[in-house]
Amino acid sequence: MSVRKHLLAFFRCSLLLSLRMLILVPTGLPVRSQGDSQSDNTVMDNITVKQGETVILRCAQGDVVTHTAWLNRSSILYAGEEKWSVDQRVSLVTLNQEEFTIKIENVEMTDEGQYVCAVQTSSRPRTTSVNVLVQVPPKIVNLSRDIIVNEGANVTLMCQASGKPEPSISWTLISPSGDLASDDEYLEIPSIPRQRAGTYECKATNDIATDALTVDITVNYAPTVSEGREVGATLGQRGVLECEADAVPEADFEWYKDDRRIFSGIDGVEILSSGSLSKLTFFNVTEGDYGNYTCIAINSIGSSNASFLLFVVIQPTSSTLMQGPRAVQDGNGGATGIHSHSWLLFMMLLPFLLQF
Repeated sequence: MSVRKHLLAFFRCSLLLSLRMLILVPTGLPVRSQGDSQSDNTVMDNITVKQGETVILRCAQGDVVTHTAWLNRSSILYAGEEKWSVDQRVSLVTLNQEEFTIKIENVEMTDEGQYVCAVQTSSRPRTTSVNVLVQVPPKIVNLSRDIIVNEGANVTLMCQASGKPEPSISWTLISPSGDLASDDEYLEIPSIPRQRAGTYECKATNDIATDALTVDITVNYAPTVSEGREVGATLGQRGVLECEADAVPEADFEWYKDDRRIFSGIDGVEILSSGSLSKLTFFNVTEGDYGNYTCIAINSIGSSNASFLLFVVIQPTSSTLMQGPRAVQDGNGGATGIHSHSWLLFMMLLPFLLQF
């Protein structure tokens, strides 16, 4: 048994040596006739295959073949029907007098390179070589993380990808506007305004496929409060003042009457703030509720304010028509609601009205 193993090892070494000596003959030469040379070396066209696919390597036999083998980087994959490669992806497809074909499944980048079919016939040795090119779909391997910056800061986003052929990189602002931003690995946004906040998509594209990932940019800025306005409310009824602020991060709201801060649940008022809107609600408007109010919106970047006026609204009734307009006292005790000219006209016409 030991002698048999030694003989088998000697045979393998001899075969490997002869095959290696055979492929040392320079490749890339045109095919020659039998009378021109003792050996032929044929270079086949490149075989291009996508990563994960199967590549088929075919080699013509002919004449009376005594030895034949497929090699990769001087390593024997198959010597006749005997498999020398330990790679489970490599297998024999056909071996007969006309053809010697093997296949490599689930091709990887490491499979790229030159493959040689070495044939020893009764007349002369010959080799057939072919280059296998593996194409790899793009994959984004390095991408900037989501970032939060203050308005006016300089921003740089990075997107790097691998693949073969080398992928091209493009950046697009997909939300909210969807305009094209850049065709480079690096996206530069100097002095970023709030309008450039959103979701940016990086695309890596080659002839095989496209890979895409997104980055979110949040731009913080101080609140901007909508312009204040005058709101009328009837005595004893419900009145509401609304304050809206545009801010990132969302603003906190404070309400004041003159210099006194107002708190929800005190003096019959409620303050309800949600998102960008704050409401100051009077459930039963009293004389003391009329006047000027200030809404202040505050976040970590800054603050802004607006003024509101709550004024009296008198619902017309038969009694109010006979009594005339009602004077409403302002905070200083002055009359703000007297319509003196209308009252005087009414008194002048009263004798004529009574005749009817």
